[in-house]
Amino acid sequence: MTKHNIYTMSVASVYPLYVNKVEKKGRTKTEVDEIICWLTGYSQQELEAQLEKQTDFETFFAEAPKLNPLRTLIKGVICGVRVEDIEEPTMQEIRYLDKLIDELAKGKAMDKILRK
Repeated sequence: MTKHNIYTMSVASVYPLYVNKVEKKGRTKTEVDEIICWLTGYSQQELEAQLEKQTDFETFFAEAPKLNPLRTLIKGVICGVRVEDIEEPTMQEIRYLDKLIDELAKGKAMDKILRK
């Protein structure tokens, strides 16, 4: 089975799209970073280093310091697929991130997005 193209894309190439999406809705880059760090366990400095290294999505999630156990509470549809039903682990992590960014852009409160 061939890998999906998203696996080999750098996180840095998609990151500005996340930021633009939320900024158009009045949210901030800082909130995007907080979401990514919450999901992956990267510190702000580690996240910036990953972006600078042009790390691909597969490596980004494989090397994540500590994937947040609360991420399994993320439910809903992204790109027409229920995130909780995605069987391939890396794709599920990518879609979890997409879902969180969508929630931020839709104006959801950070404590709800971060499943607090």
